[in-house]
Amino acid sequence: MDTESSNGKEGTETAGEGSEAADALIGSGDEESGRQLGDVELQCALCMKWFTADTFAIDTATCLPFMTNYVFHCNVCHHSGNTYFLRKQANLKEMCLTALANLTWRSRTQDEHPKTMFSKDKDIIPFIDKFWECMTTRQRPGKLTWPNNIVKTMSKERDVFLVKEHPDPGSKDLEEEFPKFGLLDQDLGTIGPSYDTQKQSTGTPTAGGLNGALAPGPGKGRGAKRKQQQQQEGAAAGAAKRTRSDPLFSAQRLPPHGYPLEHPFNKDGYRYILAEPDPHAPDPEKLELDCWAGKPIPGDLYRSCLYEKVLLALHDRAPQLKISDDRLTVTGEKGYSMVRASHGVRKGAWFFEVTVDEMPAETAARLGWSQPLGNLQAPLGYDKFSYSWRSKKGTRFHQSIGKHYSSGYGQGDTLGFFIELPDGTETARSLPDTYKDKALIKFKSYLYFEEKDYVDKAEKALKATSPSRMIFYKNGASIPLVNNVPASIPLVNNVPASIPLVKCINGFI
Repeated sequence: MDTESSNGKEGTETAGEGSEAADALIGSGDEESGRQLGDVELQCALCMKWFTADTFAIDTATCLPFMTNYVFHCNVCHHSGNTYFLRKQANLKEMCLTALANLTWRSRTQDEHPKTMFSKDKDIIPFIDKFWECMTTRQRPGKLTWPNNIVKTMSKERDVFLVKEHPDPGSKDLEEEFPKFGLLDQDLGTIGPSYDTQKQSTGTPTAGGLNGALAPGPGKGRGAKRKQQQQQEGAAAGAAKRTRSDPLFSAQRLPPHGYPLEHPFNKDGYRYILAEPDPHAPDPEKLELDCWAGKPIPGDLYRSCLYEKVLLALHDRAPQLKISDDRLTVTGEKGYSMVRASHGVRKGAWFFEVTVDEMPAETAARLGWSQPLGNLQAPLGYDKFSYSWRSKKGTRFHQSIGKHYSSGYGQGDTLGFFIELPDGTETARSLPDTYKDKALIKFKSYLYFEEKDYVDKAEKALKATSPSRMIFYKNGASIPLVNNVPASIPLVNNVPASIPLVKCINGFI
């Protein structure tokens, strides 16, 4: 008999049943812990707080109470300011845990004499069969062997499940209803996803393992304490290893400045854009990277990850330039090279300021605006894609042609950079590039869109755009610069507005 999930209509009906199940299991909740047991609850992986799904209007049509196979970040913790919710593929252990928790809760709230043990044939297997699509993203197996695997899983995982093989002597229970299974820990409030941060923040066993398992109680006897500590350390190390290799977690656990410390640089004709899972992707279940092992990962499942603050770009710079930890200061030591900002502009009026913190004698700097294809291993103003103002003699540069512009600037000066681009150009009206049609590559547990640079083609497409203008400022005094700025490349960016310091030590920047 074929039991695979069939057409879309039946799948929709199954999702509806999951919603009905969630409504049917709503109870009074746990007032002491703030939990709403029986509701579909989500635990934030960062702050570890619990929220009901209704709090953020998250669609839970295919979710169940006490589920553990998901990743959730609340809007306060997630770097984008939005909630992040992704269901993950559950294994049989997690499915059994969720099923028994729901059966236990339903019995507590509906039965006159609540049960703690449930029949595999009358209770557990029918529940999993009915709500399969609500419990996991994996397809329903075509063979009817999965009920036997359910029994094997619960019989094996004795640290999570209780097993009763036969009825008690003299009881009225029927032999054919056995074996029966129940939860070892009847405190349903301890069931939840196991996040690595939770294991690091507590010295005791957590409420759930990576597979949603309940933690075993402390052992007894000689050496039990040492053995328990070794087991905890081993489990934490294993979970940390798995988490580090999972881009779904890594992409959300960025450093405070919003970019991985180890990353590919834009060079050799290629540019790299940090990617993160797209919660609005049509099929977010496909984000399970296990199924893409050895295959190209579809770009439409991800989106470019853009930090909310304008900072110096760690990847879009010459590697020899040193960037401070807060990404607000750049220091150059040898020769001219360039760094761009994390964000760009394509229309409207924009302004940023730079303070020169250190500039020893015989050193110089060029500051201004650059488009994405400006040569990073050359001074700003070297090609058609950038404009600069040099500290030495105040010369302005474009396409390596220097013209006298103003007096020079140096240590202690505060410089302002204004640009105005028209709103009516094709570039201004177009939406930012999504990069979803680009190849995804993995580097140090993070994913990046890889884009090829076509410099020759871009140079031919450059057009003078009017009205457009740049104005440079020195210590508050404006110095008009140049009109008709080419703006046919989507982004025009360089040092961002919040940069307070620029250092030049034995070299140029």
